[in-house]
Amino acid sequence: MSSTPGPVRRTALIIAAAVLAGISAFFIFYTARLLYVTHGLQAIRPGGQGAYLGAVAFPLLAVLAGWGAWRCGKSSQAAA
Repeated sequence: MSSTPGPVRRTALIIAAAVLAGISAFFIFYTARLLYVTHGLQAIRPGGQGAYLGAVAFPLLAVLAGWGAWRCGKSSQAAA
């Protein structure tokens, strides 16, 4: 038996899903922005190798946050 009442748990999961979805959207936007600003990583200023890190990290974070949002959303439906 869960120590948290059903409606409170469901609300918390919905809020967590919304926050994670927002984080995912943010990193999707920043991935697109990075690729646009660097013209698909073709125009990197000297010393700007962090763009390559962002090209890997931003989509990975977007997918992880999106997966978390999806899981929280599914769990909130089951908690109803």
